Amino acid sequence: MAENTDVVVIGGGYAGVMAANRLTLRDDVTVTLINPRPDFVHRIRLHQLVGGTGDAVVGFREVLSERVRLTVDSVARIDPAGRSVELASGGTVGYDYLIYAVGSGSADPGVPGAAEFAHPLADLEEAERLRPVLDNAPATAPVTVVGAGPTGIETAAELAEAGRAVTLVCGGVLGPYLHTKGRRSVATRLARLGVTVLDGSGTKVTAVTRDAVRLADGRELPSRVTVWTVGFGVPDLAARSGLSTDALGRLLTDETLTSVDDERVVAAGDSAAPSGLPLRMSCQAAMPLGARAADTVLSRIAGERPADLKQSLVAQCISLGRNDGIFQFANRSDVAVGFHIDGGLGAKVKEAVCKGVLKHLADEAGKPGNYRLHRVPGDTRRRQLLRAGHREASKPAERTA
Repeated sequence: MAENTDVVVIGGGYAGVMAANRLTLRDDVTVTLINPRPDFVHRIRLHQLVGGTGDAVVGFREVLSERVRLTVDSVARIDPAGRSVELASGGTVGYDYLIYAVGSGSADPGVPGAAEFAHPLADLEEAERLRPVLDNAPATAPVTVVGAGPTGIETAAELAEAGRAVTLVCGGVLGPYLHTKGRRSVATRLARLGVTVLDGSGTKVTAVTRDAVRLADGRELPSRVTVWTVGFGVPDLAARSGLSTDALGRLLTDETLTSVDDERVVAAGDSAAPSGLPLRMSCQAAMPLGARAADTVLSRIAGERPADLKQSLVAQCISLGRNDGIFQFANRSDVAVGFHIDGGLGAKVKEAVCKGVLKHLADEAGKPGNYRLHRVPGDTRRRQLLRAGHREASKPAERTA
């Protein structure tokens, strides 16, 4: 009888679920997914949950293979030497291979008063805490959204479309990733929704109080509800477990997504830093990374050399309320180009992406190996940096769709 291999996946987000499903390709692999929540969080819909226009929670059995054991718990520590993980509730789970897919969350705001008075929006619990705060605020109460990446733009648009008086404080440029043409389109749509957009270097937030937001240029904005969408961080589990990380805390790996410290540990998603050059935080990157992490483990089980990472991000999509959106195309270096789809068609494309993500996960659950990894040359700029031996400095990042 063939020897069984135990694989533990930490984290049930886009990367972790994809990896867990794909690992069931082999009958002699037992897969355990450890996640702190009993349901899957469709994170790219959190702004809809806050705005009251949609849900962001899906039952795991809609996207997770029946062959995957779901353990609802948090991991307190990884013991690479003992090949086990310690659970927050007590006890341990052993593994032959571990896939580290803990995702990302809110970064430390580092601004006086922000932690106390602003409401972050990076995970389900934060969205659920924010929703009643908005519901209890008068419809005319000023709402300030800090941060003009995709999360900030989508949240501002959703709330404005619901009739809220919203100010979007960019702290710099509106939609930093967008091409100038795309940025102009987003600005036009936000203006039509009645969102006041404040951009430029003087709009960096210097302090948050219970009822106001202070800017670097001296202005003080009245704010009954302040939503904080600036930057994302990652859990410190890898660092606490003695594994090598980048400056932000992402697990350092080689180009096969294997930890530089231990070939039995593989990373995927927002918490992975292959060669110290992490991909943009997004479900667009997370799902392929999850599939590639699973393939790395499956290759090692089969005694084969895992393939190196080859991945390109091609776009960024942002919803602008329920009837408008933008799909911003990019080149193979993940740099926005002049072509984009906006308006009603942009909204339809974004909705198709949101539905398509769940379909990809469900299809992989029903037929592991179904998710196709495109054999592309990969990110052109990233390959150049790798050849030059460059290591990109880590910094808080805006997670994107």
